[in-house]
Amino acid sequence: MSTLDVAPRPRVGHIQFLNCLPVYWGLVRSGALLDVELTKDTPDRLNDALVAGDLDIGPISLVAYLRHAGELVVLPDIAVGSDGPVLSVNLVSQVPLNQLDGARVALGSTSRTSVLLARMLLEERIGVHPVYHTCPPDLAAMMAEAEAAVVIGDVALRAALRDGPRLGLTVTDLGQAWREWTGLPMVFAVWAVRADFLAARPEAVAEVHRAFLASRDLALGDVEQVAKQAARWESFDAEDLARYFTTLDFSLGPRQLAGLAEFARRVAPYAGLDRVPEIRLLGS
Repeated sequence: MSTLDVAPRPRVGHIQFLNCLPVYWGLVRSGALLDVELTKDTPDRLNDALVAGDLDIGPISLVAYLRHAGELVVLPDIAVGSDGPVLSVNLVSQVPLNQLDGARVALGSTSRTSVLLARMLLEERIGVHPVYHTCPPDLAAMMAEAEAAVVIGDVALRAALRDGPRLGLTVTDLGQAWREWTGLPMVFAVWAVRADFLAARPEAVAEVHRAFLASRDLALGDVEQVAKQAARWESFDAEDLARYFTTLDFSLGPRQLAGLAEFARRVAPYAGLDRVPEIRLLGS
């Protein structure tokens, strides 16, 4: 009998965006969903829930993880990132980026890592210093009150595939921008477990970790079927979704860890970190 059969099910978070649909699809197909208490929400709310102890295990934005690294342990081999374009993390602008000095830039409220990546790109690589404000991730509303906007998730994917070209907007893929800037992959979110839960129930953590890896592999091995099923209730066709799911990088190996470490080093002053925290990996 497994640990999950004799103890409360681990409370696990799930990002309610298309970028994590393959992982969710795999959990359903494998039956592992029955072994966890799943909470689906936006990235910012899942961040807060994991930090507050309302979740035991879940995805957490890279910046939120770095701010709370002492309380969390990263699950290896699984993340949400890209080694080049990501499609769903974008800086959308009505003017060329080099014209944004002193301009208004709207930062989507559901994102933490992406907005700091955009700030670093604009200020350090482009050399402009906009005026930032945070607002809900509604691209039309953001474009009505700002010259540019940072959006993630399904809103950003629509901007890349539809709204940007249709409206004549400049869409800068922040995953691609980071790759061109550093030569490294970008990790936007990791899966982490609370250190106290790991200490109390290490076997349950290992079981959930195995389930996530197996679910990801199951979905990516049948990605056309995942995309076909998702297209039934999403506003994207199956071809676009298959392209998106295979563009995303769900791994966390040596290259991704190098990209994570480089981002942590660069973002520390923007994120209010007095030092770059040690990255603790499960099993290390």
